[in-house]
Amino acid sequence: MNYTYLTTEELSSVIKYDKRVIREQLKDSVLFEGIHYIRPFGGRKILFIWERVEEEMLNGVTTNSLVTGI
Repeated sequence: MNYTYLTTEELSSVIKYDKRVIREQLKDSVLFEGIHYIRPFGGRKILFIWERVEEEMLNGVTTNSLVTGI
């Protein structure tokens, strides 16, 4: 499956949330590492997986999505 990777700034423009809100309020409370975003090559840069973020926005956080990583 092909994924669309977005930086925090790109995600901000797509979902109309400020970059700081994404980093400080959504990341690690609604959007989780390994499910909704990755840190490629073990670095500091964060890339959000658009398809999974969009699915979470449409369906909400469910136990199943947390367990299966979808």
